Amino acid sequence: MTPQISVTRDIDTCLALRRVVFIDEQGVSEIDERDDLDDSAVHLLAIVGGVPVGSARLLLLGDMGKVGRVCVLRSQRGTGLGAALIRAAVDQFRAMPGITTVKLSAQSHATGFYEKLGFTEFGGEYEDAGIPHRDMTFPL
Repeated sequence: MTPQISVTRDIDTCLALRRVVFIDEQGVSEIDERDDLDDSAVHLLAIVGGVPVGSARLLLLGDMGKVGRVCVLRSQRGTGLGAALIRAAVDQFRAMPGITTVKLSAQSHATGFYEKLGFTEFGGEYEDAGIPHRDMTFPL
């Protein structure tokens, strides 16, 4: 089935998906996963067959858009849903006046995935919530 990805105000569903992926599967603490940025962010929700299966959080940082908290339920991994979420996020930022770059903090094991979507690594590896990460950008 083709995923439906759209902007949502249903933050609770996005948080529930993030809980499954980040807290339950990856062992990230709730303190590290939750912050005060959710209320001011744009949230994307992916639905397949009427069921929420993935989400992403978009933040505006001056002329930069930041994609974060990208999660896809295990049952949907490998289907192209993650790539579709990232493309939808880039499209959202492209439609916003003044945004020139998209940034994300990729878990280091996933940098190849983001490189295939046009992102480039910069800076060194660092730890976030106990997981190695690399910063990546995509020029608009």
